Parts: sequence; structure tokens; C-alpha cells
Amino acid sequence: MGLARDGEGGTVTKRRGCSCTKDDFLPEESFKSWSNYGQALRETGMRLKDRITTRSLETAELTEVRARSGHEMKKTLTWWDLIWFGIGAVIGAGIFVLTGQEAKEAAGPAVVLSFVVSGVSAMLSVFCYTEFAVEIPVAGGSFAYLRVELGDFVAFIAAGNILLEYVIGGAAVARSWTSYFATLLNHHPNDFRIHATSLSPDYSRLDPIACVVIAAVCLFAVISTKGTSRFNYIASIIHMAVIIFIVVAGLTKADTRNLAPFTPLGTRGIFSASAVLFFAYVGFDAVSTMAEETKNPAKDIPLGLVGAMTITTVCYCLLSLTLTLMQPYNQIDPDAPFSVAFSAVGMDWAKYIVAFGALKGMTTVLLVSAVGQARYLTHIARTHMMPPWLAAVHPRTGTPINATVVMLVATSVIAFFTNLNILSNLLSISTLFIFMLVAVALLVRRYYVSGETSPSDRNKLVVCLVLILSSSVATGLFWALSKKGWVGYAVTLPVWLIATAVLQLTVPRARRPKTWGVPLGPWLPSASILINIFLLGSIDGLSFARFGIWTVLLLIYYLFLGLHASYDTAKAAEKGREGSKLEEGNDMARAAVPPEKTGGII
Repeated sequence: MGLARDGEGGTVTKRRGCSCTKDDFLPEESFKSWSNYGQALRETGMRLKDRITTRSLETAELTEVRARSGHEMKKTLTWWDLIWFGIGAVIGAGIFVLTGQEAKEAAGPAVVLSFVVSGVSAMLSVFCYTEFAVEIPVAGGSFAYLRVELGDFVAFIAAGNILLEYVIGGAAVARSWTSYFATLLNHHPNDFRIHATSLSPDYSRLDPIACVVIAAVCLFAVISTKGTSRFNYIASIIHMAVIIFIVVAGLTKADTRNLAPFTPLGTRGIFSASAVLFFAYVGFDAVSTMAEETKNPAKDIPLGLVGAMTITTVCYCLLSLTLTLMQPYNQIDPDAPFSVAFSAVGMDWAKYIVAFGALKGMTTVLLVSAVGQARYLTHIARTHMMPPWLAAVHPRTGTPINATVVMLVATSVIAFFTNLNILSNLLSISTLFIFMLVAVALLVRRYYVSGETSPSDRNKLVVCLVLILSSSVATGLFWALSKKGWVGYAVTLPVWLIATAVLQLTVPRARRPKTWGVPLGPWLPSASILINIFLLGSIDGLSFARFGIWTVLLLIYYLFLGLHASYDTAKAAEKGREGSKLEEGNDMARAAVPPEKTGGII
């Protein structure tokens, strides 16, 4: 199916059959001819300013933007589905692979504390996501939330990292799938990989099994969201039974002497492992992308997201504690830690149950990831930041087939070449960055409404946000650059504390949640910003270099294509309606504000 804009308002109409013409990818006015494109490039500065300072309306995200897919996604999901989607999305490679890697190389038995730190950070982000998902229940997830609160440009930078997060996360899980499959067959993981000696060591172990698994998941994901949900919670229930077995059977072989030394690399090892183990919590944001397909978002999303994260955190702490009680941390196998641990304590038969459970878990992670990433890409394409061909929803299945296939092809390419340690670090950077932005957006949402918030309150909000962000960055940098000492924290943490208190006491709330809101505002969103940025300070410099390269590539694409496509789409839609705008600075559902008072982010 293809999509096309009509001549007036930028709306889309459905075409029959599968279409892959130029208008499916670049239908905007700027790309009609080379002269039009040249004119668009000459206006880059003006257009960029417009995209930076313009915010989307909630009503636009829920109506006009969503309508560009041609067909509605089917509302079939309940809180029960979302809980199991959340569990299925999260419990996979992170716990079954990275636990061993980080226990052995960074945290030792204190890896359980690393999971607690990551879990607290993830739960704070869950709260922020939940409030947004209840009030803006669209497939775009954090991309849509950031468009509404921080503007088009920030949303695009986040969108690129969202897509990177999903591609890398899926690739990492697929490679881990091969590792546990090999264990199940009594082989070393590399026995099933092709060694390309001419390539760099980090990219030389080619993994065809990972690509096959991704292809199978893709086929299932495009058939039916509800069918995917049923398969997921059946598989997840089996998976939970395996987790209970691992904990109970493992604790029968527990030796408390293995917990000494508890922190072999000290506090730094705990936080270093925590930054990487945040990978183990990645995936819950996929649940927020299913809000558009949820029957009762106000009830189902809070129960689904918070319930899934609570269950997941408890499971992770129990599993990691069990592993370090079974084996000394320096003897843990980094590739298949639980299977090898059972073999080491004389329960060789149990490793097959563990490997089976791990495969089950990683399969559901891949499946939910496939569903989530396709919905992100669909909503991004609805704004024309990506080709609108990717926004198509199939009329029979009610699923975004084009977006699903494209994302999983990219995932399989990465999975074929790249080692897990590279993937996990890069994924953590993208994820922590996005979660930090969502927390910032929530504070903006609570304390600023264009046309209603006074200039003095707006300026106080800006100052408080700058201080919260800068003190958080300074704390993370001090942690990364200073191996010992506390003087830096004695400055940065009080600044964060005072800035958050001033925000609470001096800036009046401009908007209150309609049905469900993050408790203890602004403290929990501000704490989410601090923890996410602090954990970024525990990630190696080479991963940041790769992250920087990806960001530069995003900016190049945006300046030459995405900027002009989204600008044309927004302006055409704005021109085609009388008396309202697709994008401006205020929520038109709350109040009609004169045009001269709208248009700025803050």
C-alpha cells in the first residue's frame, strides 16, 4: 500500500496495492524538482529555526498525524497483555548474558546492587513514560511526547537514537540467542559463527543463526498484534516458570563464601556494571508504543508498565544473587553464565532447562522489540521525517508491515557482524539519553503552557532546568574523570537539590495530569535526569565516539532530507485547515490562544 498527500492540506489517501514510487518516499514540494530542492536548501536556516521552535499539538498527534497511516491500528490490548508484553520485552539477553559479563569483569557479587541501581533508574523512567502514554496514546511513544513538549528538532534527534536503540538491542539479543542455542547443543557459541579473519576482531564473528531468528520474528510480528500478544504471554509464563526453577534449584547449591569479596572493584565497579546492565531493562518503552492499540489507556498503561517493571526488577535481583552464590565471581562464564554455573555445581542436566528458558526469553524480547520498533518508525514516518511509505498500516492485519520489515532487515545486518560488548555499551548510551530527554519533557509539560505561563515563570523554569541538567552532567563527568575524592559531589549535588526545590516552590504548575501522573513531582523526574546522566559517566569513551558518529550522520540526514520533508508536511497541513494549526506552542484542547502568543518551545 502507498500513501500520497492531497493537493491542499497535506492529508494522505490510500492507494491500492503495493507501491514503491518516488511519491511514496519523497512526495513533498521541496523534492518535486531540482530547483525546488535548491530553494529548500537555501532556506535551511529559516526552516531549521522553525522546526526548533515549533511544538506539535496533542490533538494533532492523536488525529491528523495518526490518520496519515491510511488505516487505524486495531484496539485489542488490555493491561494483562501489556504486563506480559513488558515482561517479554525486558527479560532476555540482559539477565542471561550480561549478568555474567559484568559480575566477572566489573561488580563481582555486588552485581545485585548494580541491578538495583539500574532498576531504580528504569522505574523512574517508567513513571515518566506512563504519564505521557496515558495522555498521548499514540504509536510514536517518546518521539511523539518530545514533539509535543520539546519540539520537532529535539524529537528527531531522539527518534534517531530510538531507532538505534531498537536495532542494536535486537541485534544483541539475536547474537545471545545463538550463544544459548549452542549451549543447548553442547557447543561453544562460536562453533555456529563464521570467522571472517579479514575483518576487525570486533566484527569478524558472522552470525547467520541470528539473522534467521530475526526473519522468523519479523514474519510473526506482521501477522497480528493480538496474536503476537497471545504468543508472548504464553511464552512469558513458561519463561517465569524457568526463572523460578533457576532461583530455587540454584539456591540449593548456594555457598555464601562465594560472596566474598562482595565488591572486588569497589563502588566504581557497581556503577560501571549498572550502566551496562541498564541494557537488561531496555524494552519497556516498547509497551508505550502500543498505547494506540490499547482499549483503555488510562487504566491499562499504568498497570501494564509499572507492574511489568516491578516484576522484572525482583526477578533480576533474585537471579543475579543466585548466580553469585553458586560460583565465585571470577569463575563465572561471560557467554552462558547460568548454564555453566549449574554444570559447575554438578547439575549438568539443569543447563538444558536454563538454555531453553533463555531462548524462550530472548525470543519474546525480539518479538516485542519488533512490534515496538515498527510502531516508532511508523509514527516518525507519519511526520515525514522518514519516508511516508514507512507509515503504511496494512488494511487486513492492522499492522505496519513496511516499517517492521525495514527495521528487522537493519537489525539482522548489525547482528550478523557485531560483537555483544560493543552493542550493549552503545545501546545503553542511546537509551539513557532518550530517557533523560523524556524526563525533561515531563517537567516542561507540568510547568509550561505557551500563552498561559508568564514570562517570569518561564524564565525561572529555564534556569532551573539548566541547573538540573548542568549539575547532573557535572556529577557524571566528575565520576568519569576522577577516580577518588568527593569534593566535586559536594558542589554538584547541592546545586541539583536547590534547583529542584526552587522549581517546586517558585514555579506554579501550568498543567496537571488528567488521569495518572508521576508522584512527587518535580523530584522524581529530576532524579531520573540525574541518575540517567550519572550512569552515562560510567560508559567507555569509545562508545561515546560511536554515539557521536551516529549523531553526526543523523544531522546530515536531517539537514538534507528530514528537515525539508517535515517542514513541507507541517506547513501544507496548516494551510489546509481553517482556524487551527497542526503545530504551535499551546495545547489547543485546553485553550484557544492567539497566534502571536504561540510558536516557541519555552
